[in-house]
Amino acid sequence: MSEEYSYPIDVDWTTEEVIDVVQFFEAVEAASDNGIGSRIIKERYNRFKNVVPSKAEEKTLFREFKQSSGIEAYQAVKQLKDMEENGMVKI
Repeated sequence: MSEEYSYPIDVDWTTEEVIDVVQFFEAVEAASDNGIGSRIIKERYNRFKNVVPSKAEEKTLFREFKQSSGIEAYQAVKQLKDMEENGMVKI
């Protein structure tokens, strides 16, 4: 974590919404680095989806995050959907 790139955020989001989105992308980073418990990333993804309910907006943010970080958030979400509750997500 703590790479030199920015997270995709919307200036219209509240502080709490920005925090939820950033925490989700930090969980994706953790999945990329060392793996992360599925329960943690699922909770963060659910909060992310409260902020970004639109699938089109989600895809846009995932694309921006990949361009900035090189990490594919979609892979973490796909693994999460295919996994049991207490597994590990590693991308």
